Amino acid sequence: MKKNGGLKIAVVLVLIILAAALSINPIKTQTNLGLDLQGGAHVVLQAIPDEGQTITDDDMTKLTAIMRKRIDEFGVTEPTIQREGSDRLIVEMAGIDDPDKAIELLGKTAKLEFIGPDGVVILSGSDLKNATASYDQQTGQPQINLEFTDEGTKKFGNATARFIGQQIGIYLDGELIQNPVVQEAILNGQARISGGFATIDDALNSAALLRGGALPVNMEIMSKRTVGPILGAESLQKSFYAALVGLVLLCIFLIAYYRLPGAIAIISLVVYSLIVIWIINLINATLTLAGIAGFILSIGMAVDANIIIYERIKEELKAGKSLSASIEAGFKRAFSTILDSNITTLIAAAVLFYLGTGTIKGFAVILAIGIIASMFTAIIFTRSLLRWTSTLVSNKKLYGA
Repeated sequence: MKKNGGLKIAVVLVLIILAAALSINPIKTQTNLGLDLQGGAHVVLQAIPDEGQTITDDDMTKLTAIMRKRIDEFGVTEPTIQREGSDRLIVEMAGIDDPDKAIELLGKTAKLEFIGPDGVVILSGSDLKNATASYDQQTGQPQINLEFTDEGTKKFGNATARFIGQQIGIYLDGELIQNPVVQEAILNGQARISGGFATIDDALNSAALLRGGALPVNMEIMSKRTVGPILGAESLQKSFYAALVGLVLLCIFLIAYYRLPGAIAIISLVVYSLIVIWIINLINATLTLAGIAGFILSIGMAVDANIIIYERIKEELKAGKSLSASIEAGFKRAFSTILDSNITTLIAAAVLFYLGTGTIKGFAVILAIGIIASMFTAIIFTRSLLRWTSTLVSNKKLYGA
């Protein structure tokens, strides 16, 4: 019996060490860090209706979708876009190199129009299929290559056939970029915008805006805040050190007060941490300072569950029961208390997630994941380790009695 218990414990410890070693690289490379941990931009955008119109829910839905597509074009992964009230958007972009440039581009409407000599709009951004930036092979100047949809191709072909020898104005956000003279009918559904771009980056950004689509309403930047990568790294480092100091003090207390069960609790916390970290990576969650707070809070609840169990075991030992009987009775008595406590906290987390926004939702998600993981480690993992350990070490003093 002792040999089997010792072998099981050895296998578990080896597996934990291997899992911890294999987790180092994913933690460093795959964990998505929020704005407050790696820097970026926080922008509040206000929708501005045209005269005589109101901002509708459909406008805000379209606006959110276009903003997300536009940010994706800039190469920002996992942006946070959320509505505030009926006519505002909060946009957070973590890990971007030039926050001010991104903020400037977000506020642009990107309204593309081809206007004929009669003042009638021939084509708009809705007729656009693709837009790419390149250099003009003859002049070496930056340009945008446009490809129209099937409907846009027909419109452009008919217009260019009609206005041969006349000018068609190309406008972006109401500004005339080019006013070329039509030499012949263009039937292939392609056009170029040359001139008006100082650098290739300007052309690339304008092309990205056009691919993202024009905004359904005008936008105004109400507030903007940038967080530098140095400040974000400092926040992450301070959070790490604070958590490390707290865990060291916690480990000292657990071993000093609960002895052998305290050491088992520490092993359970390692398993708990690995479970939470892997779940965060698997669901591609973004980790923020609020999320770290939720993680630390759930660690406290995991420790609390172990303490409740150990106190019940000590009471059973003092009542004169055997070690194995005390362990079983202790878990049985503690289970309902732990379950009630975790369920009430899960309900609170659900309410925060449903009613909260941004970082509050992140806090709620990490807290909920931590609670579920702590239930598993406390009720299943810790119980198994205590059972196996009791077959090897039966001295009641080592269990806090």
